[in-house]
Amino acid sequence: MPLTEPRTVRWTKDEYHRLAEMGWFNDRRVELLDGEIFEMPVPKFPHVIALDATTAALRTAFGSGYWVSPQAPLDLTLTSEPIPDLFVVPGKARDYSAHPTTALLIVEVSDTTLSHDRNRKGSLYAAARIQDYWIVNLVDRQLEIYRVPVPDAAQQFGFSYSQRTIRVPGDSVSPLALPQAQIAVIDLLP
Repeated sequence: MPLTEPRTVRWTKDEYHRLAEMGWFNDRRVELLDGEIFEMPVPKFPHVIALDATTAALRTAFGSGYWVSPQAPLDLTLTSEPIPDLFVVPGKARDYSAHPTTALLIVEVSDTTLSHDRNRKGSLYAAARIQDYWIVNLVDRQLEIYRVPVPDAAQQFGFSYSQRTIRVPGDSVSPLALPQAQIAVIDLLP
């Protein structure tokens, strides 16, 4: 009898949604990345404050022609449905009949998941050709800006960002989709 090695089971979005409907994830914060279901830690209070502040700053900057959505899924691939802390898409929520499949800007507020957000999620967003990805880094009190997705075989999803810029309190930043806007980095931090 031939020996068979164990293998990892990868979940599809449909299977993930069925599990959720059956109550598997009740009272748990989970997201699907490349067929793996990740349980995310409960946000600490500084994370909650930074998420609220960043949501307010982006809504002010982008205005009524854009949907700035906190903690909602993006439909990126058959096996990935991340839930970024924020995404910005054109139009209003009612303009969409399903989760958006791309975004003008994705923002993660990060403290305990900083490595995960830089690496795994950064590679996923780059593979999805998200042009503007920000990490509100609570550990170092700075904003990390990632732009220009490029192929990178060393990364989990085969892509990374070729530009990384750091902004600190006192600096400002402009989203690629709205270059005339100036957002103060201090307004994104708790």
